[in-house]
Amino acid sequence: MNYKVIALLVVCIALAAAAGCTGLPIGTFVKTQSSQDVARVSSDSNGYSLLQEKTVSAGSSAAPAVAPVPTSISSGTGGTGIDTKIIKTADVTLEVRDVTGTVDSLKGLAIAQGGYLSSTTIQKNYNNQLTGTVIIRIPQDGFDNAIAGVKALGTVKSISTSGQDVTEEYVDLQAQKTSYTNQLAQYNVIMKQSTKVEDIIKVQEQIDQVQTELDRLNGRLNYLNNRIDISTITVYLQEPEPVGGQTGHDFIATINEGISGFFGMIDTIIILLFTFLPLIILGAIGYGVYRWHKGKKAVEPATREERK
Repeated sequence: MNYKVIALLVVCIALAAAAGCTGLPIGTFVKTQSSQDVARVSSDSNGYSLLQEKTVSAGSSAAPAVAPVPTSISSGTGGTGIDTKIIKTADVTLEVRDVTGTVDSLKGLAIAQGGYLSSTTIQKNYNNQLTGTVIIRIPQDGFDNAIAGVKALGTVKSISTSGQDVTEEYVDLQAQKTSYTNQLAQYNVIMKQSTKVEDIIKVQEQIDQVQTELDRLNGRLNYLNNRIDISTITVYLQEPEPVGGQTGHDFIATINEGISGFFGMIDTIIILLFTFLPLIILGAIGYGVYRWHKGKKAVEPATREERK
């Protein structure tokens, strides 16, 4: 009897050791059925698809299942190998003598720093003076030199700089990208091993979803990389105010304003005439009726006297 108990214990230990050596990750399992292959896919709390179960035909070897992968990395760069990611921007208001010439100088400054002129706008204000807005993009390592060069082009009226730390978002996006890339690779392996049409359709749906997320993440990462690598400097240009706060007397402008006022008055009279025209017509008709009625009364007494 004791030999039987010992033999039973040895068999149990051997089975447990064999199960521990299968190497299946926690949260995934493989079972064998004799008639069908079924892939069941679920999602974790963050919405990242994880394959939890795959069944294979009897007699076939078990295909590797998709194990859950980390969906994010905690904030901070410790252990990630990613440098701090900063988006640098600046706004500078300059008073300059020649707005057009300064725009050309800013373009040359941007090119000298390895950047480029992104956009420019020049217009006149209410004092008939030129103003301008220029946006230049500069590599981040030349940001400080570019600011110094901009300040040297005129009188600084205001300046502000900012650095937006996007390291946490960048690290998280990289982690999500790695997660989806791993899932996509494993779904492709499962796709090659699938034989039933319904299984192929289900796996293809998951592949499409993962690929869509990868495209979205790559787009966001490309945007952040562009904003991080190339800093933005917006320069507002204005000419100095004339002495006395306004320009001198312009006789020609006064004549033009007088002519404009004259034609404006004529326009007003024409508008009033056509506005009150119905009333004028009704008044004329009423006055005509009144005159006719009054003339008729004056004729009647004269006729009576002639009869007498």
